[in-house]
Amino acid sequence: MTVIIAGGGIGGLATALSLHHADIECDVFESVERIEALGVGINLLPHAVKELDALGLLDRLSTVGLAPRTLAYFTKRGEEIWRESRGLAAGYRWPQLSIHRGHLQRVLHDAVVARIGASRVHTGHHLSWFDLTAASAEAVFVGRDRRTEIARVRGSALIAADGIHSQARRQLLPDEGPPLWNGAKLWRGLAEAPQLLDGRTQVWAGHRHQKFVAYPIADRPNGTQVVNFIAELRVDGEALAERGDWNTPGVLEQFLPQFESWGWPWLDVPALIRRSGGTFLFPMVDRDPLERWSHGRMTLLGDAAHPMYPVGSNGASQAILDARTLAGCLRCHGHDVERALAMYDARRRPATSRIVLANRGMGPERPMQLVEERAPDGLRGTTLHEVISPDEILAVTDAYRTTAGFGVRELNERPSLADLDYGVVE
Repeated sequence: MTVIIAGGGIGGLATALSLHHADIECDVFESVERIEALGVGINLLPHAVKELDALGLLDRLSTVGLAPRTLAYFTKRGEEIWRESRGLAAGYRWPQLSIHRGHLQRVLHDAVVARIGASRVHTGHHLSWFDLTAASAEAVFVGRDRRTEIARVRGSALIAADGIHSQARRQLLPDEGPPLWNGAKLWRGLAEAPQLLDGRTQVWAGHRHQKFVAYPIADRPNGTQVVNFIAELRVDGEALAERGDWNTPGVLEQFLPQFESWGWPWLDVPALIRRSGGTFLFPMVDRDPLERWSHGRMTLLGDAAHPMYPVGSNGASQAILDARTLAGCLRCHGHDVERALAMYDARRRPATSRIVLANRGMGPERPMQLVEERAPDGLRGTTLHEVISPDEILAVTDAYRTTAGFGVRELNERPSLADLDYGVVE
């Protein structure tokens, strides 16, 4: 069996490593000419870190990322709403990791090259079309001009991990249209700054219409940290270009004035933003959950399958869970590829669909919005418990952990997703 993987991002590379670990041959085809350590920070939740540990990558990842111990919610005035333990401090057997996206991709890429071979990673190959028969999957790849055919590859299965603008998904759903925008824009950046709180805390502040997220992803020898931040604003009366608003350089004047008053004793938001060497602008988009990912010998994975709002630190983590589940299904049913991909679909699609919908309702960030609605002028002498109770917050955060699949006890006790018995399609 040889599997074709379209897409060399986090999901595609995790899939290649997982298939190799299951003794299944694969080739990775990536659109860009050169895989580089680009981007900003992301979080990997313990359920994803567990799967990367099973691939022997935890030690390396721990050297290029930080393990947060606390997540803290604040109002737009810097008033603390809630804090909870994260990762090892919360009782998980695996840490949560805050890491530069490019460093994560580099660790995965280096592992693929070392274990599978550089000759199995084909850059500059953009998926243009696929065709399926009862016996094989064929993928057609074009070059940088997106017109000239440069390869036609046949394999046992095609895994389309080609992102939110997936060509494979477009072939399946030609009338779906562009991703769905909720009216919010995100300016993401990195800044070298004084230690954020205790140096191992993630900060979420604000509400649905204006939010600021900050967390460290690296320590510096001089005592400063590299802090990843996200400034989010909901805008009115703007249309979103299908592709033009993606990963473009941000302009400080478009968002910094709205955060000028967000200076608190423990964090000076405008100063942190000004320390950055620039920002990237992203729209907050997702797509409606699908009724089906797998079609015969092909299936979707990662953002191609379930793009979701960047709420709750789940995007990259879920792609890794996809990869590990897919490998487990192919391990169990390699003699029947269509059955294996149907099993993968049955296991992963409903789970990720629930997360997509939960994220539309702010997911674990919902308590911040409730406080804003109930006390829009700040606490002003009232106690936080008069506005929202710890039990109400805990109910939201616990429900999201269950939805996203990282309840502490369940995660600690079950085997790796690649090692489960996928005997029956549910």
